[in-house]
Amino acid sequence: MLNRLWLGFFLTAALAALGQWLVGGQPQVFAAMVEALFAMAKLSVEVMLLLFGTLTLWLGFLRIAERAGLVAALARGLAPLFQRLMPEVPRGHPALGLITLNFAANALGLDNAATPIGLKAMRELQTLNPHPESASNAQILFLVLNASSLTLLPVTIFMYRMQQGAPDPALVFLPILLATSASTLVGLLSVAWVQRLPLWSPVVLAYLLPVALALGGFMALLATLPAAALTQLSSLLGNLLLFGLLLLFLLLGAWRRVPVYEAFIDGAREGFEVAKNLLPYLVAMLCAVGVLRASGALDYLLAAIRVAVQWFGWDTRFVDALPTALVKPFSGSAARALLIETMQTHGVDSFAALLAATVQGSTETTFYVLAVYFGAVGIQRARHAVACALLAELAGVLAAIAVCYWFFG
Repeated sequence: MLNRLWLGFFLTAALAALGQWLVGGQPQVFAAMVEALFAMAKLSVEVMLLLFGTLTLWLGFLRIAERAGLVAALARGLAPLFQRLMPEVPRGHPALGLITLNFAANALGLDNAATPIGLKAMRELQTLNPHPESASNAQILFLVLNASSLTLLPVTIFMYRMQQGAPDPALVFLPILLATSASTLVGLLSVAWVQRLPLWSPVVLAYLLPVALALGGFMALLATLPAAALTQLSSLLGNLLLFGLLLLFLLLGAWRRVPVYEAFIDGAREGFEVAKNLLPYLVAMLCAVGVLRASGALDYLLAAIRVAVQWFGWDTRFVDALPTALVKPFSGSAARALLIETMQTHGVDSFAALLAATVQGSTETTFYVLAVYFGAVGIQRARHAVACALLAELAGVLAAIAVCYWFFG
């Protein structure tokens, strides 16, 4: 699947560029594509420099948590649930605790913490994979749930809106929460359908229903807070929980008489090795995305969508936010740039800007996640991971459009 997608990006870019040259009279498009190719190769190296430091830091602290027994304790507590969702993962396996930590970090919007933990979990799952070049069922479920972008506190979106002068930066909080919940639900259901997972098992419901009730209660509580207090609380909780997690690792390690410094160095050394193996995969994916963007293929698609929407007589306001939605599966930085551009062009509280912010906060860079998570363990055949992840992405975008018409109509 990844082979066909990667080739498809270049072929689509080539067709779009030919159209710009032969029909639009713009031969400079080929120069732009070549420039984008080398620019993305440079960007891949810059991203790797950031990943080296982040992975080294977090995998160092994670090794302390492992030696202190925290990961094993989490695995034991969630063993009944994971036995039904990931039956090929043995009870008490370290991957289960790491998966839990990864989901918690994602829910709190702690991307820098979630990625290295997730990579460590993927490597642990790879040790159980009987076919190392093909993604296992457990790896697919884990990746799709990561790609569904379940975030309770979208602090970064609030920051973007505040930077652009929004009087109420947290205005999109509930729309984002509803849209990202929809994408995660669709991702879980699609994988469960393909893999025939027993979601209606009493054990699974015993775990998931309390989480759903707690989430609903938390949403109701946050909905009563004024925007300024909500933004401050989001930032405070995110940073407090981030530092608190590190402190918990250190204190628990010291209590269990773990040599914390030595454990950190041991884990950090592994983080360096993990990051080093990611560069070829990042170069391949980011260069393909850069060429696709520079060819004008996305512009053609947007124009076609607008014509189709007008032909049906529908409201076309959502089309102005689609660039963020179309680019987000490929590049988070490009989607952020398009979000800010939409805010500046249409106004920070315009319908297009509010929808773009909701899409940005409720979807994930699907192909980046595929390249990084599967690339870190050398997986070349993604099986149904791409289809399920893109289905979750589409559900997030459609839910964001529906929720924004409901809230901001």
